[in-house]
Amino acid sequence: MKRVATAKVLGFRLQRHRLDRRAPTGSLVSVAHALCGVHAQLAASAELALWARVAGLRRDEVREALEEKRSLVKTWAMRGTLHLLAAEDLPLYVAVLGPRWDDPGGAWLRGFGVTKEQYGAILENVPKALGARPQTREQLADKLAELAGPEIRERVLEGWGSLLKPSARRGDLCFGPNRGRNVTFVRPDRWLRGLRRVDGEEARREVVRRFLSTYGPATADDLGRWLGFRGAEPKRMLRALEDELVEVEVAGGRASLLAADLDALKAASAPKSVRLLPAFDPYVVGFRPRALLVDAAHEPRIFRPQAWFSPVVLVDGRAAGIWERERRGSRLEVRIEPFAGLSAATRRAIAEEADRLGEFLDAPAELQVAA
Repeated sequence: MKRVATAKVLGFRLQRHRLDRRAPTGSLVSVAHALCGVHAQLAASAELALWARVAGLRRDEVREALEEKRSLVKTWAMRGTLHLLAAEDLPLYVAVLGPRWDDPGGAWLRGFGVTKEQYGAILENVPKALGARPQTREQLADKLAELAGPEIRERVLEGWGSLLKPSARRGDLCFGPNRGRNVTFVRPDRWLRGLRRVDGEEARREVVRRFLSTYGPATADDLGRWLGFRGAEPKRMLRALEDELVEVEVAGGRASLLAADLDALKAASAPKSVRLLPAFDPYVVGFRPRALLVDAAHEPRIFRPQAWFSPVVLVDGRAAGIWERERRGSRLEVRIEPFAGLSAATRRAIAEEADRLGEFLDAPAELQVAA
């Protein structure tokens, strides 16, 4: 079993996350595809995650891709969280995530105050209620009440839309354009073009390939955490692909890698890049083991309670600090809190990133670095 140096792992992952150098202008969708989706719990963070990776990205491009070109789609996906996916990839993730919601279990039903019959009625009627025309959650709830009974309406309107997540992961619902402050929903096969059917077993193998290609080397536990799967399922998914995998040693532990990527891992150069990554950036969310990303003393400043992930100052693949931004009139204040001293070269690179951020957000940046 080959031992892999930390620098090789960081260099490989930076390349696969398009953080060593920005991808060419216009490659928004291909980057979302390569990342296995972009975490979108905060819409602004999804935009910034793509900005950190795509040269010359305009903020309007993300909206255009979602609403006009429909080459991106917003939906609940891995871990039950919002993601932007390449539209053509939606059936792949649906084939992996959807079957787990055929029967969510009694504890889940009790937690959301619905009976098994009500849950089944929601799943059955969401695709009947939705089409290509966007509907607000209230409009969807009204339609479901007509189809499945009035008690369904209040359940669908409660909370953060959790009762709609299973329909999303089954491929029966995705987000349409915002209507003011209201989100809207559409039916994917009516909203998107040319969705294909994907065999479930092949989809599982392909998702493992893509995960390892972007987040590898990784363990079954890493895969399970990323997908939001518990139990033995992630191990079974890795075993189904074992003829395509090699085992390597990373930070004293064993991890799997696609055999086809072994040469790229060996050849990966020591990482050299500086990026301002937003909250919930995919590189940070999916990073394991965390000791390679950040010293243990600073880990709580990034991985915070209630599954909150702080914005990270990324220097050569590792977290060198956290940051925040705030508009002050016509200017953008960018505040950096480094974990340790920064070299003059790193400070210059951070200043350049802050200037790029200001251009992206149409507000000249004013950089502040805490002592």
